[in-house]
Amino acid sequence: MKRNESWRNSANLKGLLASLMIGFAAVAIGGTNSPPDEGALCARALTAKGDWARLHRQLDRARRGERIVIGVIGGSITQGATASAPEKCYGNRVAAWWREQFAASKVEFVNAGIGATGSDYGALRAERDLLAQKPNFVVVEYAVNDGNKQICAETLEGLLRQILKQANQPAVLLLFMMHRDGRNAQGWFSKVGSHYGLPMISYRDALWPEIEAGRMQWADISPDEVHPNDRGHGYAARFVTDLLDQALRSLRAVETNRPIPSLPVSLLTDLFEQVRLAEANSLNPLANNGWLHDTRDGCWKSHQPGSTIEFEIEGRAILTMHYVLRGPMGRARVSVDGVTVQELEGWFDQTWGGYRKTRVVARDLAAGSHRVRFELLPDKNAQSTGHEFRILGLGAAGN
Repeated sequence: MKRNESWRNSANLKGLLASLMIGFAAVAIGGTNSPPDEGALCARALTAKGDWARLHRQLDRARRGERIVIGVIGGSITQGATASAPEKCYGNRVAAWWREQFAASKVEFVNAGIGATGSDYGALRAERDLLAQKPNFVVVEYAVNDGNKQICAETLEGLLRQILKQANQPAVLLLFMMHRDGRNAQGWFSKVGSHYGLPMISYRDALWPEIEAGRMQWADISPDEVHPNDRGHGYAARFVTDLLDQALRSLRAVETNRPIPSLPVSLLTDLFEQVRLAEANSLNPLANNGWLHDTRDGCWKSHQPGSTIEFEIEGRAILTMHYVLRGPMGRARVSVDGVTVQELEGWFDQTWGGYRKTRVVARDLAAGSHRVRFELLPDKNAQSTGHEFRILGLGAAGN
């Protein structure tokens, strides 16, 4: 063999060995150019299988050709913000799975998502927007709009208890989405979900490691700080339907006849299980000095500092709802039974639009009716150009 051929063969061998070493290293860390396969993502998304007794019961109903209602409740992600078409939203895709699997069943879909709202308002409106339709399977998505704190877990628990105590025994799944920086309320929410034996799916647990490792960019799944694009909605739906696929494969007659566990005592509180919602258009003031009822915007409104208005509502906790906007907005003081409880800010620094702000302003009250008073204050945010304040409604919790 000639010297140059020997050198060339040696160099080729070294290059091959180097390539193999690089390949082994890439395999060891999961690859560098593409995310794991879909199965690996789905497995990572499933943070808890939960108890499938309810789910098996509803799948069996669908298999027998009964009417099935699929419901989703949450914020703007559930509502479908930034998806290119309604059918691209995760909720519609989940409903499509039921239609594909059970062609003989009439599958209906209820989207109870409302942008920029949390589980506090969700608990207040659940009967009106979701439960009145008697859903059989419900996805609850509030891990982005709610904070990772106990009060949010309490309102979530109230919402879940309302759903779980329905006579048709619906199956419930918790879906944990995420912010651009990976934040969500999964820490507190998973405690509640575990207590009730719920299946839990984490979009964050599935995709955040890919983003951290550089195998995926946030822009691949979202055009902004939080809302998924079509690909992101597709991932969320696939993670949910993968669990449904597993449950369907495991469906047996003995499992469908298995008793559904009774609703356990509350983990944190049952306060938000019994609720009342009074939107502004149904609120009748006990006293009014300077506030106008705006039926178009659905609010009680004032621009004049010092103006007051009073309402009455029954419960052991009081929630207020007001409109927040980067505009000529002011502040209001809230009193319950003559005692000042909070000041509410109507201005905020974001430019994406206004939203409904729901606040628990008083709790641990005596059972019965309570008088709620709003007073428009003279002080305001330094960047605001006015004092306008809009009351969107009142809520109450507890008997």
